[in-house]
Amino acid sequence: MAALYEGYTLCGRVSGQSLSDSGIRGIEVERDGDHVIVTDSSRSVTLYKVSDQKPLSTWTVKQGQSFSCPAVYNSQTKEYVAVSDSKVVRIWKEEDMLLEKVFKATVSSEIWRVHSVPGGEPVVLFKSGAVRLLDYLLSAPQQPIEEIVSQEETIWWSTNVVAESQQFVIFTTEQKGDHFLYLQRLNPNTFQRYHLEREEPGLSPLSFCASYRDKHISLLYLYPNGHLYQSALSVRNQAVDSEGVQALPLSRSLLLSLPVGEGPLEAASALLLDEAHVAVVGVPHPSAGTGKDFLCIWNTNFQTLQAGKEMAGKIYGQLWTYSNKLFIPHGKTLSVIPYECPKSCLASALGKLRQAKTEERSAGPAVPSWNYTLHGETAQPPRTAPTRKTQRATRKTQSAPDLTADQLLQLIKTAPLEEVQKEVEGFLSRADGPDLQLSAGQLASALVSRSLANPAFYASNVLVQLVHTQFLSHSVCPDLILLALERKDYFLCQLCLQFFPDIPEAVTCACLKTFISMPDADAEKVSLEPDGISFMEALMAGEHGETSVQNGFSPGDGKDCSDALRGDDAAKSSAAPEQICPVQLHKAALLNEVLLTAYTDTFLLPHLKDLSSQHIILFLQYLHYLYLRLCQDASLQKPGVRSPSVTQIMDWICLLLDAHFTVLVMTPEARDLLMGLHTFVKSQVRLVSELGKMEASFQELDKMQVKRDVGQNSIEIIELL
Repeated sequence: MAALYEGYTLCGRVSGQSLSDSGIRGIEVERDGDHVIVTDSSRSVTLYKVSDQKPLSTWTVKQGQSFSCPAVYNSQTKEYVAVSDSKVVRIWKEEDMLLEKVFKATVSSEIWRVHSVPGGEPVVLFKSGAVRLLDYLLSAPQQPIEEIVSQEETIWWSTNVVAESQQFVIFTTEQKGDHFLYLQRLNPNTFQRYHLEREEPGLSPLSFCASYRDKHISLLYLYPNGHLYQSALSVRNQAVDSEGVQALPLSRSLLLSLPVGEGPLEAASALLLDEAHVAVVGVPHPSAGTGKDFLCIWNTNFQTLQAGKEMAGKIYGQLWTYSNKLFIPHGKTLSVIPYECPKSCLASALGKLRQAKTEERSAGPAVPSWNYTLHGETAQPPRTAPTRKTQRATRKTQSAPDLTADQLLQLIKTAPLEEVQKEVEGFLSRADGPDLQLSAGQLASALVSRSLANPAFYASNVLVQLVHTQFLSHSVCPDLILLALERKDYFLCQLCLQFFPDIPEAVTCACLKTFISMPDADAEKVSLEPDGISFMEALMAGEHGETSVQNGFSPGDGKDCSDALRGDDAAKSSAAPEQICPVQLHKAALLNEVLLTAYTDTFLLPHLKDLSSQHIILFLQYLHYLYLRLCQDASLQKPGVRSPSVTQIMDWICLLLDAHFTVLVMTPEARDLLMGLHTFVKSQVRLVSELGKMEASFQELDKMQVKRDVGQNSIEIIELL
């Protein structure tokens, strides 16, 4: 059964020109599915690495200019292509900083869209309906552009599809209430025009999508009345290149009849995920109330809703998909929602597909039964004479059947703690993935609500099991972490920091403040995950030991970290305390979980300012200690063990200094600490400088085109002048 997993925010949404405008003009894939180009409706193009949720580069046109269509990536030349002010084509590389200094060409006719496919040459579609390959257009930018569509026709939507090693450009137009579709073939440059069947009077399609499969181009289009139609276009039809060609009727079939609620759909979109699943946004959930916006996955083979996720904020009817991730702007954010669409079958569509058990009974039936004789089902083991104890257990089991999720929710409200724990644990042991995905959040919310209302009720073990299912997130159960902090359940806090991908910066700072202010006596009693403890034990075990030599290099003998490790007289005076962890073992493991939590600098800084100067100094001392120990022995960071990296430590140090710089400068206790931080900042600057020199050397080597045969066991000396 299809599933929507917990999403995360890729970036904040740029405000559009109106309330109905998302501010995003388009999203295109770059070198791979983990890199996307986001073009906003103002003046910017930004490259994001999706898995890191961070922008890599941003390019902006000057004031008064704007991008006319989404920027695309030319995989053949490793360049970006965009159009500004409808006629100016701009081409640049990732290292280019200013768009005013990149290649620009002004064409003779207004451009509607530039399309690109991996491994193919970008295609330019003009508002007149004409199509040109980018290289051919740039060879003579002022070449005349023919008129394919009439002056009364307006292009609504376009895309390009690769079918049978040929590129096709598909676009739809509207003329006086009639809608047409053009299938444009490249090389030879011919086209075919189709006429879409009329829907109810006054209804125009809200969205289109197209894909190639089974030797046909499949076109999906959604109407405001909830009707989702599918049409098949043959790529082998003889297209024509004459003007005034008559439009052929385009047959269609009703794929889905989606719910529309109280009125017609206004901002909705449907996107084909595979041959049996469609993602729909802006369409009401059949079982949810009005006024709620959902992202849903429908099974087209069995007409069933298989996954749904409520989206906070306004929906703008925009949806993109790359590498099993859905990109959807809503409210003030652009979210990424991972999804999965297993192969469609009737059992999965009805939610009755069960996972195969890992432990199968190997023994044959000891007692024949009709089930085994007729159906080959495994019989029960031979019966033994029942005792009074087993009879009582049997009667109790028969009188108390397994509870459903809805019954559990009612039980949680009033039942004693022991009964709640027993029933929920039993439900978790027998529930499969799809059922548990839907009910885990409801159960956790019910448990948290009762715990907040009743201080005597707290089901810690059950909440830990629910977090371990990885079906929870902060957005699903927003009060869980705060409840764990209130009850001093630091083990549950640690699990939430590990498994929740969407923890707000305010909650992260609340955890940091609680951990850093925890008395050492209380910290020693905390039970935590063994990985974090083992990492800190290894870190503290080498505080006074000899620095290990790795690959013939010892950081203590080198110069890249010499200031940080040995330093001048000021650094030497504070070297001894720096080599001893300033916090207790368990407290350090909890602080490491905070360092590993995702955050955005802009949102985190205001909350860091709420920390006291004593807490800031202690936290900086711990970060300084971590940095020195990891510089001394890089082997401490083992694969598979959760441990902060040097980059994460440096980022947090910069954030703390930005938030409390004036306070730290004016605090006498912070003087030695700031001196020590200053020394290793200098070492980092020197390290980066040396790396820059190495990069320049490698670039010079790369430019050398001389190729000659070199023996396998030879040494080649290359001199850089």
